[in-house]
Amino acid sequence: MLMDSAACFQYHDRRFSAIVGPTPTVQLLVEHEAYPFAHEAGVFCPESNSLYITSNRCTGPGNEQKVYITRVDLNHSPSTCERIVTDIPMANGGINYGQNDILFCSQGSMSQPSGLYRMSTLSHESEILKSDFFGRQFNSVNDVVVHTDGSVWFTDPIYGFEQGYRPHPQLPNQVYRWCPDSGNIRVIADGFGRPNGICFSPDEKVVYITDTDQVHGDGTIDDKRVSSIYAFDMSEYGGEVFLTNRRLFAMADQGIPDGIKCDLEGNVYSGCGDGINVWSPGGVLLGKILIEGGVANFCFGRNGEIFALNEHRLWRVRLGAAVRGALLGL
Repeated sequence: MLMDSAACFQYHDRRFSAIVGPTPTVQLLVEHEAYPFAHEAGVFCPESNSLYITSNRCTGPGNEQKVYITRVDLNHSPSTCERIVTDIPMANGGINYGQNDILFCSQGSMSQPSGLYRMSTLSHESEILKSDFFGRQFNSVNDVVVHTDGSVWFTDPIYGFEQGYRPHPQLPNQVYRWCPDSGNIRVIADGFGRPNGICFSPDEKVVYITDTDQVHGDGTIDDKRVSSIYAFDMSEYGGEVFLTNRRLFAMADQGIPDGIKCDLEGNVYSGCGDGINVWSPGGVLLGKILIEGGVANFCFGRNGEIFALNEHRLWRVRLGAAVRGALLGL
C-alpha cells in the first residue's frame, strides 16, 4: 500500500525539496495487529538485505513483560518476518557491530542485568558484553552508537524501573562511553531527564542526544518537561575525549524525539510524535515525513531509503536517491 505522497511530506524550508527528491513515496511493508512488533532498533543489514527490529513491551506467559526481536527479509514482496529467539531481555536499540553482528541494548529484567549484547545475524546466538558501571548495574540501557575508534556510546534512562520490570535505580539518568579494547568506561554526559536516542554527525565532531523527559515510564506526560535534542562538541583533554559546548539543537513540537540519525550531509532526522522530523545541521526544521501514530525509531537503507517503525506497521520511505545515511553510507 502506497500513501498519498502529497499528504506525507510537510515542507518547512526549501532545502527539504533536495532531500525528498522529485518522487518521494511512503509504502506499507508489513502490518501486524497482534502486537506492536515495530518499535525500536531498526538495524539494516546490507549483506542479507534484511532488517532487525524490536517490539514495544508485550505481555508474555504469566503476565511477564516481554520484548520480541523480529527479522524482516526485504528480498521478497511482500516482505516476510521471522521472530528471533534470543537470550536478550527486553531488547531495545541496536546498531551494526562489525560483519554479521548486531549490538543490542538490553533493558534487563528483575533477575537479569541491563547492558549491551552482541548477537550474531547468522546463528542469532548472543552474549552480554557490558552490564555495569564499576559494579553498579545500569538502569535500562536504551540506545547505542559506535564510534570509528571502537568506543561504544549508549544512553541509560530509568524507564525500566518506572515500567515495573527493573529494580530501583542504582545510577542517575546518564550517557556512557565504553572502550571494549581497554575496558575503560566513563560517564560522558549527564543532566538529562530521560536520555534516549544518540548519534554522531558524519564527521563525528558532534554528538546528538535526545531527552524524552516529557514522557515518563509510568505513563505521565507533562508538556513542561523536556522533549528536545541536545548537541555536544567532541573535545580532547589530557588525551581523552570529552563532550563540550552543550546546546539545545531542536525541540520536537509533537511528542518526543526518540531515535535519531544523520545523513551524510549532516542533516538530523528523529522519530517524533507525528513521524520523522528533519533538521538542518544548524537546527532549522526542514520538513517532516508524516506518519499517523508517530515513529519511535527508524534506519536508513540504500539510496534514500528509510525504514520507519510505527508500532503495528513497518513503512518504507523513499527520498531522493542521493540521500545516504551516515551510519552505513549507502
